[in-house]
Amino acid sequence: MNAADQARSLDLAQVIASAAALVRKAFPAARANLTPWRDDPLTRAWAEAESVDLSFHFPGWNPRNQCRSMLIQLRLERPPVSAVRSAPGPARSRPRLLGVVIRGLTYESERWRLATVGDWQPSGTHLPEPVVVDRLRQVCRELFALFDGRLDQSGSVGDAHDQAA
Repeated sequence: MNAADQARSLDLAQVIASAAALVRKAFPAARANLTPWRDDPLTRAWAEAESVDLSFHFPGWNPRNQCRSMLIQLRLERPPVSAVRSAPGPARSRPRLLGVVIRGLTYESERWRLATVGDWQPSGTHLPEPVVVDRLRQVCRELFALFDGRLDQSGSVGDAHDQAA
């Protein structure tokens, strides 16, 4: 579901904005889009309430990234709506992040995908360079820390989260 549609509490809106800032810090040329999905009946039929989706578009083809755009899907423990209704306070309004899927896309198709399960290795037909893969993994670690409330002011993570399956 579009990140802009999921920002139903101040805390979650701040987390989504911080997530976009984390990706922009790692990929400064990328332009954030908090509404990557069309608003039509077919798309709404496939919407997943437990997902916060945002995309990032590069100004042109980048051979290091092997894509023109990245779709980032944050898989949550529960929909943000139920979190807001369940109990007051920031800890209750922020759902737990279960996983991240990042897809590298071109106009034609998906080129690669990196998911935070197993060994966090990218798969696909045209993989990004190792330095980009390391940057993507770091973004994922920082996203977990952000949702867990462990991201410090400098933007660094206290402990690695990539051991989780």
